[in-house]
Parts: sequence; structure tokens; C-alpha cells
Amino acid sequence: MALDELLDEHEQGERVRNWLKQNSFGLIGGLALGLALIWGGRWWLQEAHDKRVALGESYSSLVATLESGDTAKASEQAATLAGTAYAPLVALDLAKAQVAAGKRDEAIATLRAAGSEEPALAAVIEHRLARLLIDAGKSDEALALLADAGDPAALETRGDARYAKGETDQARQDYEQALRKLDPAAPQRRLLELKLTQTGGSPETTGTES
Repeated sequence: MALDELLDEHEQGERVRNWLKQNSFGLIGGLALGLALIWGGRWWLQEAHDKRVALGESYSSLVATLESGDTAKASEQAATLAGTAYAPLVALDLAKAQVAAGKRDEAIATLRAAGSEEPALAAVIEHRLARLLIDAGKSDEALALLADAGDPAALETRGDARYAKGETDQARQDYEQALRKLDPAAPQRRLLELKLTQTGGSPETTGTES
């Protein structure tokens, strides 16, 4: 091998060693940061998984409590799930059990405090609350909840609230609108037709929306 080639290799080796000396801190820091990110990511994923499992177990425990009929204990358990993804389901389950136990006012309070960022679930909560309010003689509050009713069930309930207030004509309009939106084969159609007849309407003259 020629002397100039040896010198070139030696010079290149020195350059590499000098570069490593100058940048060793950055290399070590970058490696440490990379390892920390990997470890931190794994820790975060495990932590998130553990929290999901814990929440699922808490919800299952609450359901078991409801099945035993202990609504007071279930209310305490529900508080630990407030603000979680389970909160709306907990409220619906708890309110149902409270109604079954003859605790309508407690069920109303449970649903009043409930909420959901999911529109469909929020609509279910409002609808169930409205029905309880009608039963409690608070039809005006039920109507306020159902002011923008658009699906058949909500329209029917709004009609019930108006009928309870003696607003027969308005109730008939809600029942007619609900019937137009309802599937002809829907099992609840017969009851809705009876309500319409009770308000002076006729199912035969109420068409179905296409």
C-alpha cells in the first residue's frame, strides 16, 4: 500500500475520532433521549391500558350492584365514574334502576346531571328525562327539552307532554308527524295510532314520509 494512501487513511481516522470527541455529548444525549421516548411511550400505553381495564371493572361492579337492587351504593359508585366515557351509560343504568325502585325524583336528578358529547347518546338521555318529567307533572320542562325533536320517539313524547297540558291540537300534530316518520312495520306504531285517534286524528289520513 502506498505511503500517501496510509496517510489518507490515518488522516480520515483522525477526523472521525475528532468528530466523535466533539459530538460525543450530543450523540449520548440523543441516544438517551431516544431510549427515554421509547420507554416513556411504552409506559404511557401500559398506563392507558391499565386505566381502561380499571374503568371497565368499576362499571361491571356498578352493574352488579344495580342488579342487586342497591341503588344507594350504586349512586356512590357512579360518582367515581363521573367524567369518564362510562358516565352517560352509568346515568342511564342508574336512572332505570331508580325508577324500578320507585325513586322517580332521584332518577330525574340523575339524568339532569348527566350529559354526553355523543349526540345520539345525549338525545337518549334527554328523551328519558322528558318522559320522567311528564310523569312528574312537569310537562313544560319536558317540552323545553324536546323543542327540537325530530325522530319519531321524541315527537311522540312531545305529543304526550302537550296532551298532558291539554294542548290537544298540538299533540295531534306531533303524533301525526311521528307517524309519518315511523316505519310502517314498527311495533310501537299501533300505540301511536291510538294516541292520534284520542286527539281527534286519523291514522288513515296520515301518510308516511318517503
